[in-house]
Amino acid sequence: MTTNAVAQVSLYFAIGLALAVPLGRYLALVLDDGPVRGPIGRFLGPVERLVYRGIGVDPTEEMGWGLYARCLIGFSVVGVFVVYLLQRFQGWLPGNPDHLPAVPPLLALNTAVSFVTNTNWQAYSGETTLSYLTQAIGLGVQNFGSAAAGIAVLVALIRGFRRAERPTIGNVWVDLTRAVIYILVPLSAVLALFLVSQGVVQTWRPAATVTTLEAGSPATIALGPAAGQVAIKQLGTNGGGFFNANSAHPLENPTPLSNLAESIAILLIPGALCFAFGRLLGDRRHGWVYWAAMAVILVPLTFATTAMEQRGTPLLAAAGADLAATSTAPGGNMEGKEVRFGIAASAIWATATTAASNGSVNAAHDSLTPLGGLFPLWLMQLGEVVFGGVGSGLYGMLCFALVAVFVAGLMVGRTPEYLGKKIEAFEMKMVALVILVPAATVLLGTAVALMTAEGRAGILNPGPHGFSEVLYAFSSAGNNNGSAFGGLNANSAFYNIILSLAMWLGRFFVAIPVLAIASALAAKKTIPVGEGTLPTTGPLFVGLLIGSVVLVGALTFLPALALGPIVEHLTMAAR
Repeated sequence: MTTNAVAQVSLYFAIGLALAVPLGRYLALVLDDGPVRGPIGRFLGPVERLVYRGIGVDPTEEMGWGLYARCLIGFSVVGVFVVYLLQRFQGWLPGNPDHLPAVPPLLALNTAVSFVTNTNWQAYSGETTLSYLTQAIGLGVQNFGSAAAGIAVLVALIRGFRRAERPTIGNVWVDLTRAVIYILVPLSAVLALFLVSQGVVQTWRPAATVTTLEAGSPATIALGPAAGQVAIKQLGTNGGGFFNANSAHPLENPTPLSNLAESIAILLIPGALCFAFGRLLGDRRHGWVYWAAMAVILVPLTFATTAMEQRGTPLLAAAGADLAATSTAPGGNMEGKEVRFGIAASAIWATATTAASNGSVNAAHDSLTPLGGLFPLWLMQLGEVVFGGVGSGLYGMLCFALVAVFVAGLMVGRTPEYLGKKIEAFEMKMVALVILVPAATVLLGTAVALMTAEGRAGILNPGPHGFSEVLYAFSSAGNNNGSAFGGLNANSAFYNIILSLAMWLGRFFVAIPVLAIASALAAKKTIPVGEGTLPTTGPLFVGLLIGSVVLVGALTFLPALALGPIVEHLTMAAR
């Protein structure tokens, strides 16, 4: 690796940490039970109360986990229905200056499920498929709603640890409202204004026709209200691009400063939620434990991805197209990367977006080297718990923490406990669902796609790379990431249906067991810390937690990875 690449990766994580700590303090303030205090409460409190009156909700009314889950799913089903209808009728609705027709039914269903589940998988080209109204109102609202849903489930789980002998875990409408009003909207407004200053387009005018300087011929430049969408897609770990090229598009991500801001936004709220978790528990060390565990996994994989891309490929080197083959320009595989960003910034984005369930891209992942693509792929397969989606990443990591204390308890012959709560059979059954449902969805979905003619018909590249494309698609859908390897024609009846199912399972068959765990923990007594209690705020527990995540990921997906990127790397190296 070059010194420049090391500096870029180091600076990225340093800035992210410096911003996450104070933001975590703010998140703990607004997500705590009771009225939000301080200036922010006085400023936005009336808006919050107005929302409750408008939807007819009593914010003091508590819910059991069953009602909480039903309301969350109902909220999401309504979202699917609204986004689907907007797509189907966009040809007759305003906000469509380019007169785009209705979206086909199965593609509309896939897109609606995708955005409601915080996946933002896109089997279409945004600027030529969706109207401004559909993007800004339909998809934009879901970017806020799906991100808020992840935060709400996390807050419910935190209440489970904090409460004792209580049958309720909060009010879902309060949690959703606070996440949107106090967190997502203010941060998105700030980021959107900054992006506009960098040249990200924000307009309702139709596409512009210009005369090119090079050929003197007319060209059409797609426009739209992109800046607001880009801000929440990054901060809410949504990832859906306004334009087909996503954050490699110059009107979504025009400058190195916009690239830095957008890439930091990917990990900002997930990282801050770790510190908010520690504050809400009354012991900040717990927040540092989770941030450290996530960073210890992600930072080496970011360096490894950068190194693999800077090594380049033998075929490009033989053709004289590999920068690593020159003596004056360090680098490597620039295929599929924007020159204005380069290898290091592209590798940082690739690992951050796949770790954080974001899915936006500033380079073509299909053009990564085999091992350069393996690391982002594996980050998704870990269950999107390394920072992960807003809320969903941390509640997934907390489930792995229960695995770690359960294993430790077995080793010493003691009933496992965590944060003063005994971890018993019911909690571990729910944890098993959280871990196994996404993994089974990925592997079974990939198997079905490869065994059926309809699934194989979408593969545009032969051999192990084609296998990697299918595996990546289901890893992305089953773990609600949304990025794509490319080279797979996913806009077909087969993939629109099966990937919709994978996205729904990956979202709600994880969130519902987490809510059940929250309820079970809230109903338990709090146990005082004793001599036999496993310390969960030090390096030993960080190591146990990392080991649980990595071993489960390795044991589950190594055979599949061996058939794809690993064998592709060995084949490439043998040439």
